[in-house]
Amino acid sequence: MSDIFHEVDEEVRRDQLKKLWERYSIYIVALAVLIVAGIGGWRANEYYVGKKAAAAGAAFETAVTLSEQGKYAEADAAFAKVATEAPAGYQVLSRFRAAAALAQVKPADAVKAYDAIAADRSVEQTFQDLAGVRAGLLLVDTATLADLRTRLDPLAEPSRTFRHTAREILALSAWRNHDAATAKRYIDMIAGDAETPPGARARIDVLSALIASDVKS
Repeated sequence: MSDIFHEVDEEVRRDQLKKLWERYSIYIVALAVLIVAGIGGWRANEYYVGKKAAAAGAAFETAVTLSEQGKYAEADAAFAKVATEAPAGYQVLSRFRAAAALAQVKPADAVKAYDAIAADRSVEQTFQDLAGVRAGLLLVDTATLADLRTRLDPLAEPSRTFRHTAREILALSAWRNHDAATAKRYIDMIAGDAETPPGARARIDVLSALIASDVKS
């Protein structure tokens, strides 16, 4: 008897499944099609993004090579093309390399290029700060201390990534402008920061010695 009941149960289940399939088969098939189409679209997009990144990488390397060969005008054009057509990461990197290439022949134009990155709110804060520091490095021998403080004091704050370099530039500028008190203030900021790199500490020790020598003389 148990076998008979089992067979009846199986028959009932098959009948229920058949009815469910007849009622919902169109939705099941549609869902399957959507899943397949979604996976296909994702794969296609992944391929497109990868292809575009590879092309951008090749164009960037070409621009770097032109720069290293001293073909600055051609390199500038190549970097500009990457900066406008490549994915976001390559765009920022190209702008930095273009500015670095300009620094070899037209420092003032390089400063403008770095300033443009520093002022671009679509760029991550870290890259904005790096651009500001790069501009400061180019200006440390020519700009007034007041100008550099306007540029770099915000970047020298404890929360900023490149504060150590910003403080070094400001300390050096203060010394060059014969402002020992301001130089010492930035030196103390560097010395009191537990995260200051050893190289920065060593350079500041040299600057401190130069300031002490100036005071004695």
